Amino acid sequence: MFIKKGKGPLFVTLDDGRKISRADLPPRDTKRWVAARKAMVAHAVRAGLLEMAEACDIYNLSEEELQGWISLLEAHGDKALKSTFLQKYRQP
Repeated sequence: MFIKKGKGPLFVTLDDGRKISRADLPPRDTKRWVAARKAMVAHAVRAGLLEMAEACDIYNLSEEELQGWISLLEAHGDKALKSTFLQKYRQP
């Protein structure tokens, strides 16, 4: 059996020392976006495992939505992606 290598690196190391690969990403048919799945995709884009356009295409997201996840992740960490913290982190 042959495994087709996609674009980009096989795995990347995140700022906290964790290593992630494309196998760690959520399935393509994900409909329910919990904070952990949002964070995994945002980390993958930030680290260069996926390109922004590729992630939007795979997961049927808009660039604005994905950029919003990345911005919240950079500013406040993984917890900011939870819907229960929406008001806390999005107030001016």
